[in-house]
Amino acid sequence: MGDGTLQGWWGGGLFHVRGEGFEAGFALGSAEGVENVENVENVDVFVRRSDGSEWTATVFTLAEVHRLMDRWAESGEAQAGAYFWCSDGLIVRDAGVAAMVEVLAGLVASDDARTILRPVAEEPE
Repeated sequence: MGDGTLQGWWGGGLFHVRGEGFEAGFALGSAEGVENVENVENVDVFVRRSDGSEWTATVFTLAEVHRLMDRWAESGEAQAGAYFWCSDGLIVRDAGVAAMVEVLAGLVASDDARTILRPVAEEPE
């Protein structure tokens, strides 16, 4: 990953990428939306760590947050764009799955993922 190449695959409606200690699935839509891999700025991601725990986040770029707040200023949402809030939000500087995977890799390596990402609730038996 650190060499600028991103190897991933499509499965179950997600674009999957494997990193050290985790696998991430990005909800980009479908394989037809492959161009979004490099440009995505707003995406749900599902992370499975090597310990079997599952986590989720909605990843936004700073530019996407700005765009949304500008749109809401016009539509009146979120007090006319006065604030941005997302319960599972993770804001990153750069667009694209590769940049997002680098951030996730750092979170997993430092164990900050357990604080920043949301755990996927287990179904009651």
